[in-house]
Amino acid sequence: MNKSLLIPYIKELDNKTLDEAMPILEERGVRCPIDSLNWPQEYPYHPLTVVNAAHSDEAIFLDFFVRCNYLRAVNAESNSPVWEDSCVSFFVRPQPDGEYWSFHINCIGAINASRRTTRRPVHRLSTEEIDTIECYASCGYQPFREVEGLFTWNVVVRIPLSLIGVEYKGLPVLMKGNLYKCASGTSQPHFLSWNPVGTQHPDFHSPQSFGDIILE
Repeated sequence: MNKSLLIPYIKELDNKTLDEAMPILEERGVRCPIDSLNWPQEYPYHPLTVVNAAHSDEAIFLDFFVRCNYLRAVNAESNSPVWEDSCVSFFVRPQPDGEYWSFHINCIGAINASRRTTRRPVHRLSTEEIDTIECYASCGYQPFREVEGLFTWNVVVRIPLSLIGVEYKGLPVLMKGNLYKCASGTSQPHFLSWNPVGTQHPDFHSPQSFGDIILE
């Protein structure tokens, strides 16, 4: 199954802070559930996860909302293993058969980002490149050990189009990619995706499972 996500163009986002962008994304962005439970026998837990998405001339904006039973944010440094924590992810391949970029963001806004054509070799983005990504995290920005309860949280990211080698010229841009929710190091490990992943075991680095992502 190959899904398509049409991300609307909202010009004024370039002049907004992330706080100002959030209500715009909710009202005028596209809402996308991350709800494909790809390995239900091994990992049946299914936290509610949705993302509101839009783009401007200069960036892609993603507002992830999550409701879950365990919350963890041990990793606070760039390019640390944030997927072990309460984490959301965006993978995107701008050119057919070219490199794809992976962005993992945990609930305190720590980002692990890289580009590659297959799982190995990998080119980690530099701290300077990661610093061009704006991020808001509702849980704050300090690390903490796992806590149990019923939690809702969101992270909002602004990813510059220039970072992934895209120049928007007012015409639709067809890309490939996927969106994920994971938390491999929590008491309820899970691996959800927007577009279904067809591997036998959890593997987000599966470009053949990417859907269509179109910048309107």
